[in-house]
Amino acid sequence: MNGQKQSRVDLVEKKIKALTNVMQGIMNDMAQMKDLSIGTLETIKLMPDYDKALNKLKQNLKKEEGEDDVSN
Repeated sequence: MNGQKQSRVDLVEKKIKALTNVMQGIMNDMAQMKDLSIGTLETIKLMPDYDKALNKLKQNLKKEEGEDDVSN
C-alpha cells in the first residue's frame, strides 16, 4: 500500500515539474514577444512620416467612434 502511495506522489511530482517547465517556456516566449513588439514599435517611430500616419489613424478612430455612436 505504501509503495502505491509513493508511486502516485512521484507521478504527481513529475506532472507538476512538467507543468512548471511548460509555464516557464510560455513566460519566456511572452518576454521575447514583448521585446520584439517594443523593438518593432521603436523602429516604426523612426520611419519618415510616422507622425502623419499616427494622426491619420487618430482621425480614422474618431470617425469610427462617431459611426458607432450614430448606429447605437
